[in-house]
Amino acid sequence: MADPADTSAEGDAEAQAALEAGRLLFAAPCRFVAAAASLESLPPTSLPEIAFAGRSNVGKSSLINAVTGQTKLARTSNTPGRTQQLNFFSLDQRLLLVDLPGYGYAKAAKTKIRVWTRLIRDYLRGRPTLRRVCILIDARHGVKDSDEQIMAMLDEAAVSFQVVLTKCDKLSRDDFAARLDQTRSQVARHVAAHPEVMATSAQSGAGIPELRAALATLAVPRSDSRETTP
Repeated sequence: MADPADTSAEGDAEAQAALEAGRLLFAAPCRFVAAAASLESLPPTSLPEIAFAGRSNVGKSSLINAVTGQTKLARTSNTPGRTQQLNFFSLDQRLLLVDLPGYGYAKAAKTKIRVWTRLIRDYLRGRPTLRRVCILIDARHGVKDSDEQIMAMLDEAAVSFQVVLTKCDKLSRDDFAARLDQTRSQVARHVAAHPEVMATSAQSGAGIPELRAALATLAVPRSDSRETTP
């Protein structure tokens, strides 16, 4: 019978190795490669893609900047609806990060919002290189109907998604624990959901190393990356 202490040590070593792999990947250069306002203008499929989706003003751009360790990679704004295209960023020629327009409320014309929403849904349902969708949820507000609609669509399309709570530093410890439990229960009802709910703060850096580690598992191995670069 294995010694429980040995098993625990192995688990700790694996966790540390995953964190280091995530740190190394996201410390590598990350550059803007394309913006798409329609399906026809999407860049060619090549690298695995991770899309960041969420309601308007949920903190997508701030989280992308925090994960990549850059301050101006993705544009941030206090105005909902600032991101109006699908923005693609190449990370170390091994992974594409995709910043999607926010869904739900936005300070923009209704016709534009309908175009964004249709583009988001068509991209999420039909992109063959899409490996995971990070659905960002503001921890202060929890899962809303618009989030549930996106999750249900991804269930139907069999596209893997992972819920990432943002702005967790804005809650007290007790409120955060309650929100995390509630979110886990809601997410568990979705067949395409990754079982782990990530909790993050772009401001304090909490949860960022763990998110990097989770996403690094989806990247092209370094030896293969030069052949698939967009």
